[in-house]
Amino acid sequence: MQTPVQSFAGQRLAGQGLTVVLGLGRSGLGAARLLRQQGQRVLVLESGSNEDLEAKAEALRVQGIAVQLHTPLAASSFAALAERPARVIVSPGIRWDHPALEELRAQGICTDGEITTAWEALQPVPWIGITGTNGKTTVTHLVAHLLARAGLDAPMGGNVGRSAAELALERLMPGRPLPAWLVVELSSYQIEAAPAIAPRIGLWTTLTPDHLERHGTLDRYRAIKRSLLERSAVRILNADDPDLRSHAASWEHAHWVTAGPRQQAQSAGIEPHLWIEADQVIGPGGSLLDARALAMPGAHNRQNLLMAAAVGLELGLSGAVMEAAFRSFPGVPHRLERLRELDGVCWYNDSKATNYDAAEVALRALDGPLVVLAGGESKQGEAGGWIRELQRQATAVVLYGAARQEFQELLERGGYGGELVSVEGLEQAVPLTRELAARHGCRAVLLSPACASFDQYSDFEARGDHFRRLVQAL
Repeated sequence: MQTPVQSFAGQRLAGQGLTVVLGLGRSGLGAARLLRQQGQRVLVLESGSNEDLEAKAEALRVQGIAVQLHTPLAASSFAALAERPARVIVSPGIRWDHPALEELRAQGICTDGEITTAWEALQPVPWIGITGTNGKTTVTHLVAHLLARAGLDAPMGGNVGRSAAELALERLMPGRPLPAWLVVELSSYQIEAAPAIAPRIGLWTTLTPDHLERHGTLDRYRAIKRSLLERSAVRILNADDPDLRSHAASWEHAHWVTAGPRQQAQSAGIEPHLWIEADQVIGPGGSLLDARALAMPGAHNRQNLLMAAAVGLELGLSGAVMEAAFRSFPGVPHRLERLRELDGVCWYNDSKATNYDAAEVALRALDGPLVVLAGGESKQGEAGGWIRELQRQATAVVLYGAARQEFQELLERGGYGGELVSVEGLEQAVPLTRELAARHGCRAVLLSPACASFDQYSDFEARGDHFRRLVQAL
């Protein structure tokens, strides 16, 4: 027996012709299976060809999904198809302005991001959409944890955990109930490819220069993030972020939160919805909960707590329920994750810090002196604040990966005065870091790369998992 959503989706999508899904990654697999479940004819095009991809392709073919391997993303590949596609589904890793996609649009062929398939399939379910340069993953986990502890069925997915399409596929299986809410982390790549997504509640944590190699300018990057909030019925924004605060006057309707006192926000022309005074979270009705409820270090985590609390207020949760949930929050893997204490030194995995700003936040959150591990695949950005925090907090920096020479020159030019060591990878870095921490009497070791991971790892999770294994083996 079909659920109402399955019936609705089937009626709306029937007779739309062939849908082409690009790529056999996690998001592509989820989208292909979800569309097939809804009765669509699906063809997956994959540029690679190896044993693993062939196994994935065969599994899809068994489910009635056609797959072509070794098919490059080019206009000629689409021209060679026996049937002109009605729609093409794009994974986040593919540039939205790729020449082949631009050619498809010029021909009148619809192109959509993978996450759009989940939005369409779960249309009756309200979304909580969370974006931002930094902080979005922690806030996504916090909101999902808060709602779960309050007894609400609100699974988490998108740019973190399972893809939204995988989540939709699971919840649309016969006999499965629809969730009450969906908590979705959305990257700029996903937002620009999914203009149809309009969350019931939208959250914007921070904005600093990132992904400029993809989006070109900060203004373009900002506009993509902003578009999600403009389509959200309820908008929650961080008044402590300098960029968001500087554009506060352009928002007519928004719920601003600040980890500082109310008067401080008001002096910047913002009337906060939630604020902190005397270690209490204060809202329109007075004191709500203890601002120290989160065990995670750093002032930025108070901002994260406030954003999650603002969602809780929208859903009618009491301050007592929210405080209890925050106190039980275990933290987020790879984001200032405390791994262990060894010989009086704490080891932290902050592999999620893939840019200068995120790494700077981590340095401010911990008590020094520190030994810091940094490196990987470098990204565009302003490094001045990061270097100043390294100067203040780190007695030694161990550089590794593709960026190690670039970072060494960057830190030397920036006047960093601590010890600098360069190695190939984390296998060499971890034991060396232990020696440096003992020699300099450091309180903690921090992996906070300030880089993407793709020089040596598939993603930042793989990098953080490797670091965790190396540290636990010491």
